[in-house]
Amino acid sequence: MSRTRGTNGRNRGVPPRPPGGTRDVARDAGGDGDATVADASTAPPPEALSVSEVTARVKEQVESRFADVWVAGEVSNLVRAASGHVYLSLKDDAALLRAVVWRGMLPLLAIEPADGMEVVCHGRIEVYPPRGTYQLTIDRLHALGTGALEARFRRLHATLEREGLFAPGRKRPIPTFPARIAVITSPTGAAIADFLRTLFSRWRAAEVIVVPSRVQGAGAAEELAAALAGVARLTPPVDVVALVRGGGSLEDLWAFNEEVLVRAIAAAPIPIVSGVGHEIDVTLADLAADLRALTPTDAAVRIVPDGAQVAATVALLGRRLRSGLSRGVDLARERMLQAARSRAFADPDRIVRDRRGVVEQQSMRLHRLGRATVERARERLAAAAARLEAGSPIKLLARGWSVTWLERDVPSRRDGGADDDAIGAAAAGTAPLASIAGVAPGALLVTQLADGRVRSRVERIVPNASRP
Repeated sequence: MSRTRGTNGRNRGVPPRPPGGTRDVARDAGGDGDATVADASTAPPPEALSVSEVTARVKEQVESRFADVWVAGEVSNLVRAASGHVYLSLKDDAALLRAVVWRGMLPLLAIEPADGMEVVCHGRIEVYPPRGTYQLTIDRLHALGTGALEARFRRLHATLEREGLFAPGRKRPIPTFPARIAVITSPTGAAIADFLRTLFSRWRAAEVIVVPSRVQGAGAAEELAAALAGVARLTPPVDVVALVRGGGSLEDLWAFNEEVLVRAIAAAPIPIVSGVGHEIDVTLADLAADLRALTPTDAAVRIVPDGAQVAATVALLGRRLRSGLSRGVDLARERMLQAARSRAFADPDRIVRDRRGVVEQQSMRLHRLGRATVERARERLAAAAARLEAGSPIKLLARGWSVTWLERDVPSRRDGGADDDAIGAAAAGTAPLASIAGVAPGALLVTQLADGRVRSRVERIVPNASRP
């Protein structure tokens, strides 16, 4: 009994044909695919392969032929496991290929995959015997064109803009003379060299703290956001943060368009200057930062002043200060000389004499005014007293006038007479008589004269003849 072998051993393990037994009947490519017809009496060969053997041979053939392969497709069913590995599927219109990115390879990818993204991946096909499945193990991944990335950029930009993360009103001013500067970037790239060279050539008075971080690839945005959070906790605090990276494609700069980094920039308590890429490159991190620089070099220029210009300004101000002080001293000296030549310094006693004369004149005038005022007041007081005296009731009584009251309820003394004080009190409590109305014969009257009172009784009442 013999084995049938084919090219590359693909037919190894195929059972031999028994003599005069099984015959294969197959039509050419244009036929209807009749199945192989075998004798019913044919028994299974004793050398049949096990499942493990078949799977091992399939694994050997597949992995040897697809050890270096590029695959293009759309990402779907992406899952990030707790272990850090990323599982996904690549699909097109007719097929689906499972794929995996191991945790250690994820930081090396040019961009982090996401569902719906069109990508081209490099890796190798591996067979997983326990499940009898195969998958693409990815070690490189790139976006297929920029259309998908630009669409994601526009969607995220619209979302964050509605939230106000790019509003000019939330931008903070950059300190004019920062003492401590933190720069977040790759420690091995050209961007940090350009930044530091430009910064120290302009201003050497600031302390610079380099915070290393990846600036490209999957997970770079999260690392940059963590670096920003770490800078915010530095003691003593920094005055400004520079977020810089050299130029590259949209895919290379994509970490600076990730939502996690943009929100970290907007929430940072320290002013941030972004210098990402070249002048034509605009990222969402640029829009969220407090100040956007065109390049890392431009970021250094915008953060610190030009030391030579500051020194020149200080020198100019020093000259102006000295000139102003000199003019002030000259002017004060001239005024002092003029004062020394003035009359006040030539004859100081004369000023005292002049002032004493003025004081004496004013004193005399004040005394005259005081006497005149008192005299006028005395005259007004005498006139008022005379008017009061002329209108006094006592004066009227002295000239023969009298006042009469009607006496009512005046208590009598024991001897039958009325008490004078009681009469006076009763009379004082009534109104003086102005008419005979209300007076009847027999009524008691009290009359006040200049030197006393007269008590009388009405005998009769005689009206004036002229009255009706």
